[in-house]
Amino acid sequence: MDWLCRDCLTTGSGTAEPARCPACGSPRLRGHSELFALSIAHVDCDAFYASVEKRDNPSLRDKPLIIGGGVRGVVSTCCYIARQSGVRSAMPMFKARELCPDAVIIKPNMAKYVDVSRQIRRHMDMLTPLVEPLSIDEAFLDLSGTQALHKAPPALVLARFARRVEEEIGVSISVGLSHNKFLAKVASDLDKPRGFAAIGMEETLSFLAPKPISLIFGVGKVFYETLKKDGYHTIGQLQQEDPARLMRLYGESGARLARLSQGQDARRVSVDGEMKTISSETTFNRDLATLDELSTELLKCCERLSDRLKAKNVVGDTVTLKLKTAGFRLRTRARHLMMPTQLANVLYETGMSLLQRETDGTPFRLIGIGVSGIEAADGRDPADLLEPQVARKAAAERAMDRVRTRFGRAAVVRGKLYTSRPDTSSVPASEEEAEDLEGKTK
Repeated sequence: MDWLCRDCLTTGSGTAEPARCPACGSPRLRGHSELFALSIAHVDCDAFYASVEKRDNPSLRDKPLIIGGGVRGVVSTCCYIARQSGVRSAMPMFKARELCPDAVIIKPNMAKYVDVSRQIRRHMDMLTPLVEPLSIDEAFLDLSGTQALHKAPPALVLARFARRVEEEIGVSISVGLSHNKFLAKVASDLDKPRGFAAIGMEETLSFLAPKPISLIFGVGKVFYETLKKDGYHTIGQLQQEDPARLMRLYGESGARLARLSQGQDARRVSVDGEMKTISSETTFNRDLATLDELSTELLKCCERLSDRLKAKNVVGDTVTLKLKTAGFRLRTRARHLMMPTQLANVLYETGMSLLQRETDGTPFRLIGIGVSGIEAADGRDPADLLEPQVARKAAAERAMDRVRTRFGRAAVVRGKLYTSRPDTSSVPASEEEAEDLEGKTK
């Protein structure tokens, strides 16, 4: 049995894991027979947004905290104190307020969270070049072959990393360690918060067998219900099933179930993981039904989405409009573009062409816009080349971007959005005005 102390980082081996660290007396030990042989890790920040807010405001430390907003919005995340009351991510805010009426509610500050995420990423890059981000607060790492560099096995390197992040950045993380990505992800959820868990090769089948099939990623509520109706409840039942039968029943999903039930996952940690979709959406405080109201909210979403695409230096070639009715029915409409784009103007015009067909008096509670077919931008939006009118609007938008970069986002506001803003110090701008405005502010 190999073991390490997560507080003082002492390591050792023996017939059993000691109850406390013989060096510092800490009970925070992690022992496993394969602890120093495993090298694929999943790192997940604990209640990330809430942890950052509590770090910045110590008075919130012992209070239930929900990150979200609006009466009809959803919970972005919540601290573990709030979770004890049943609050969960993606839960409607009204439900979260009912379950935890004493909770402090803070609107998300994405700029701050992105900055903290980048700090953590820099620490990850010091461990290994093989880092695959999954989202703002989680990533896979492959530490194979790094023992000579760090003069320590991956488990100890990750324990050092977790302690350093907590001490220097002020948020806690949980680490899952295994021999492939699927099991590393599962392991990171076993001991939250401040967790450190390992799943070895020898125990893979026995560990997975009693677990519900919903543990396998990609098995959502609908698919899970289908599997239960067919008599499959545990991963162990899938382990005993003929893979060919699972494929006949569920196609490629059946083949994936057969592999993952055996703990087989050949995916490598990919540094160049593709972004599939980038989107922006908003939930209204009251239902909206008119084209004028919905188009204003759509424009706001398009500007936020454009900002994200430009920040990542990517473009997309398929625009998808998302609407959710007052009765929670979801509508999605998509259009493929002749050329990929990152321009808010192109996104808005495409979104409007889709929205106009849906505004039939139906009240909506949510609108969103997204792009897929993501690829790297080459320094300019390909849509600039389509026609002079598009090129003129593109040039105006980039002029607005430069003014906002220098003087702040509120320095230039599109006329349609200006009428809905109480801040009259902002400057409304049409496409025609933007380039002239930039020259005046230099």
